[in-house]
Amino acid sequence: MIQCPRGTRDFLPDEMEKRRFYENRLRHVALTFGFREVETPIFEDAELFILRSGPNVLKELYAFKDKGDRDIALRPEMTAPAVRMFVNGMSNDPKPIKIFYFGQCFRYERPQSGRYREFFQFGAEIIGSANPEYKNGARPETDAEAIAMAASMIKAFGLKEYRIRIGHIGVLRQRIADAGVPADRAAEVLQKLDKKLYEEARPLMEEMGVSAAEIDGIFDLTETVGGPEVLDKVPGEVGDYLRKVVSFLEAMGVETPEIDLGVVRGLDYYTGMVFEAEAPALGAEKQICGGGSYTLSELFGGEKVFSTGFAVGFDRILLAAEKEGQEYVPRGIDAYVLSVTDDMRLKAAEIAAMLRREGISADVDIAGRKMAKALKYASAVRARYAVIVGAKEMEAGAATLRDMGSGEQKTVEVGDLPREIRQAQ
Repeated sequence: MIQCPRGTRDFLPDEMEKRRFYENRLRHVALTFGFREVETPIFEDAELFILRSGPNVLKELYAFKDKGDRDIALRPEMTAPAVRMFVNGMSNDPKPIKIFYFGQCFRYERPQSGRYREFFQFGAEIIGSANPEYKNGARPETDAEAIAMAASMIKAFGLKEYRIRIGHIGVLRQRIADAGVPADRAAEVLQKLDKKLYEEARPLMEEMGVSAAEIDGIFDLTETVGGPEVLDKVPGEVGDYLRKVVSFLEAMGVETPEIDLGVVRGLDYYTGMVFEAEAPALGAEKQICGGGSYTLSELFGGEKVFSTGFAVGFDRILLAAEKEGQEYVPRGIDAYVLSVTDDMRLKAAEIAAMLRREGISADVDIAGRKMAKALKYASAVRARYAVIVGAKEMEAGAATLRDMGSGEQKTVEVGDLPREIRQAQ
């Protein structure tokens, strides 16, 4: 028997219904924030992702040569394709541009709980801050808008336990620069600090001539977490900026996030505010969302444009909801239409078609089952009602409507069936 490839999954009808339900909740939140949906190809030129993340990303890519000998890769994330799309077709549009997307991504890594080689990402970008307030191109309103939407999406999922941590890439970048880390090697150090790999970061910085005391101070900084009072440790423009972001979040009704000076995100293109969201129910691998302010467009041939974005790990946030005990009950169909005798099968088909035209989900017995077996099948497919078409009732232009939950049934004129079924929705 051929199985689906390792690190991928089949989604059966009940699971697919659940996924679409939650996907549409996220989509609804994005629309209420004034974002518009876009879609990019599942595969792109491999160079797009190499330019974004460096040549080492090739180890994680599903990359191949196509029949034209072009280097192609399945997308491992969706920010780079979104910015490439902006450069190609939206760079002259009024800014800021607010877009969101949902789709499959692919990474060749070891599958584990909540992590797959084919996974799904819901993300959003605010591209181009109009009239930047700070020299790194940012406005606190823009960053607050992104964080607020991420928080609203997590709430829409129904998660009870989660926390959002915000920081600023400039805090650690300045600290390691002051300690003597060369600018061209800062990314190496930041990637280690982002993952709290202190045993690997220490010899790396020692090799660069950073003193033991400075290294300890840098490690302490990455562990500095707390409320807005933590910003007293952040001098100058960065501290001022984060205070404004927090003020806008409070004005938007978002619970004050934690300030975490160790949030780095580990990617070179981030330019300012960075944030992450965690769900404790997931244990050690608890991150469900992450993002920040960045600039990428100039790497892809466009003008330098400052932006803020984030991505929600859809599979991981679903898993977090499950681990919190959240249960999704499949909806099933509204009505299952069955005929008592063979001579009523055409009438049953007519009634099913009429219900569908009225926007009611309806199935019809196409297997010629006896009534007892047809009702058993209706129960199995979670039909809320069974519409029983019998000769006697049809003489009066009616059918029997059976509530599959309570077992109660009554005779209803065929034309009134849609109204009766809708009343209980």
